[in-house]
Amino acid sequence: MAHCPALFITAPASGQGKTTVTAALAMHYRDRGKQVRVFKCGPDFLDPMILEYASGAPVYQLDLWMGGEQHCRQLLHDAAKEVDLILIEGVMGLFDGEPSSADLALLFNIPVLTIIDGSAMAQTFGAIAHGLATYRADLPFAGVFANRVASEGHYQMLAESLPAGMTSYGWLARDAELALPERHLGLVQAIEVGDLASRIDRATSALGEMHIPLPPAIEITAPAQSSPERLLKGRRIAVAKDMSFAFLYRANLELLQALGAELEFFSPLDDVKIPSADALYLPGGYPELHLEKLASNEAMRKAIQTFHDSGKTIVAECGGMLYLLESLTDVQGCRAEMVGLLPGHATMQAKLANLGLHDIELPEGTLRGHTFHYSRMESPLKPIALSQGKRAGRRGEPVYREGNLLASYLHLYFPSNPEATAKLFAPSSGE
Repeated sequence: MAHCPALFITAPASGQGKTTVTAALAMHYRDRGKQVRVFKCGPDFLDPMILEYASGAPVYQLDLWMGGEQHCRQLLHDAAKEVDLILIEGVMGLFDGEPSSADLALLFNIPVLTIIDGSAMAQTFGAIAHGLATYRADLPFAGVFANRVASEGHYQMLAESLPAGMTSYGWLARDAELALPERHLGLVQAIEVGDLASRIDRATSALGEMHIPLPPAIEITAPAQSSPERLLKGRRIAVAKDMSFAFLYRANLELLQALGAELEFFSPLDDVKIPSADALYLPGGYPELHLEKLASNEAMRKAIQTFHDSGKTIVAECGGMLYLLESLTDVQGCRAEMVGLLPGHATMQAKLANLGLHDIELPEGTLRGHTFHYSRMESPLKPIALSQGKRAGRRGEPVYREGNLLASYLHLYFPSNPEATAKLFAPSSGE
């Protein structure tokens, strides 16, 4: 059993400022000498980049569907033994999705702090807070936090509207210098936000003027989980990681290492060769924002072609798959040649193409993950499998195999099936 103060930070909907407030709270408690670990609920690559900067520690996903209860319990239990405070940023609205942020908070009895955008309301603020607190009677509700408030007087009006006994943790002003910039897939990557430090510092300074209590401690029992068999022992995996390919779950990388693999990182943008390796992992990202540089790096394109021709394993997800096509066209209509391992072309579009949690039955086993993309792909290749959306009616994503190359729009969550993951990166393992 591990004990640690914890707070689950959520909202009535997306776009309320959860990440800004979570980052500010993490820095606020760090400034007071606390070791803080932050988690992100649901499939997300971009928010954790911001939260890692604010907390000074790795950020992992908590998702009951992708990872399962025991995996989430393990992550929380490990953190509770090491730090002074756990903060969890929810996904979408508090009750959105199945399972929802509320389901996770209830399962582990984590007090919920709800962020409400108060910019266009007065007493209705209290009604929304009341509804969120009472919609599920057993929800451990800690209180509310007002975001994008016009003035201290406005905040007092919002606070006065709260039901008797409900705690208000404080507020942040409506301030463009606090907001985190966004693009089509969500927040801009932390490394691209030149003034990230000043934005978070500004929000943290505002919190410093308020009395924000340390949340109560929760108890996390140890999970009934064993270490995975080292099916990838002796295997070296080259992992693409740079501004164009950065959508990497820490849990994915750590599972590969727990399976025995040695990871070598490289940049398709800047490097001219792939590190010596037995397998190549090309994750998602923003190749469409770096077309010219990716296209002009002919040495890297040739290196990947040679790697594939040698019969070695390649796993490519979403942006990684687009990079392996013959060409990619951005939303402005600029077209560039890509690696050319997969026949076909992709075009970025202004509207969302697909979004949601999916699982996929592969010869290696069933894996879970998610899809989120704006591009449209055309290829003569016949898929070996089609993913199944968790929610009925969702369009499935095709999975393609070309020799030892596996490619799809799916972002796989490797802890959902460690043995299948090992087989993906070492086709002979487990056979």
